[in-house]
Amino acid sequence: MRPVRTVAGLVLGTVSVCAALAVLAAWGVARCSGPVVGVAAWEQRRVAVLLGGEPVCPEVIEPRRAAAYLWCRIPVGLLGGGTLVLLAAGGWTAVVGLSRWLTGHDVDGMGPTWPIVGYLLTAGLLLLFLDLAGLAAVVELERRLVRRFLGPDELARMRRRIDELTATRSGIVEAVDAERRRIERDLHDGLQQRLVVVAMLLGRARRKDSAELYRQAQAEAEQAVEELRQVAWRVYPSTLDELGLREALAQDAERSPVPVHISGDLVRRPAPAVETAAYFAVREALTNAAKHASAGRIDVEIGQESRSVRITVRDDGCGGADPNGPGLAGLARRIRALDGHLSVDSPPGGPTRVVAELPCD
Repeated sequence: MRPVRTVAGLVLGTVSVCAALAVLAAWGVARCSGPVVGVAAWEQRRVAVLLGGEPVCPEVIEPRRAAAYLWCRIPVGLLGGGTLVLLAAGGWTAVVGLSRWLTGHDVDGMGPTWPIVGYLLTAGLLLLFLDLAGLAAVVELERRLVRRFLGPDELARMRRRIDELTATRSGIVEAVDAERRRIERDLHDGLQQRLVVVAMLLGRARRKDSAELYRQAQAEAEQAVEELRQVAWRVYPSTLDELGLREALAQDAERSPVPVHISGDLVRRPAPAVETAAYFAVREALTNAAKHASAGRIDVEIGQESRSVRITVRDDGCGGADPNGPGLAGLARRIRALDGHLSVDSPPGGPTRVVAELPCD
């Protein structure tokens, strides 16, 4: 399908040269900018859909830049049309030469002329190769023209980046505040209450000199130590720094009530912030699957490319996870702050698929 879309895109680009000339003439005579911007936006959509270009919002296209783009696009469109004509000629020549070679027919009734057949076949194949290279060059030139003239300029890109950083900064502050509130609840509702019980048991044991009360106080103290260890682990696992992402996730898999299968590993350790964000993304997905999805199995896949880390968590639960919920939304903000992306696919009835993509650096 990709070659068909490419050829269709170049054919439409050749035909649209006439429209570009018409609107440029109107622009020069009446300074009518609407058609110029409209044709430029249509050309951008053509390149994006058929030639694999990047989408650009029509609102950011300025009339002068649109006119400059159309002037530069006219020779490119004609070049694409000429390349398609040569492609058809090369294909026809190669087919004729191949058919003559396979059937052994003569050429124009002059008897077997194998050298001529060989020349036809060779010329046709050579034209096909050159035309295909030319088509690739024209497609790349179309993309470059769209990026150069219709994409946002440097100032617009800087403003967009500032807006993104402002939004992610606010998001990470909200995520940190939510995490602090969660830690406070864990300490207040769990550990603090248990320590109060220990103090009460020790007071009663001192008054009554009861060995049984001392044993109860010791048991409560041991439970308090374990809860404190759990709170510290939820804040930040020391294994992540010492042994890396896979080992830290392996410990989480051992604690999980649902069987967890981990595959893949990191080729090299990324930046600590990236590794931490990836770890918490997986842990939140494991927690949601165990608590809300009624999952029977969870698969965690760790992958790394030259510039990105990709973590995929799948479960066979009932689905319906809300990407805007407090847990997943906080993770998404944290990952966006690192120029990453979190996607959640959880249709009703399942399965659920959570993918976190983060830059390595």
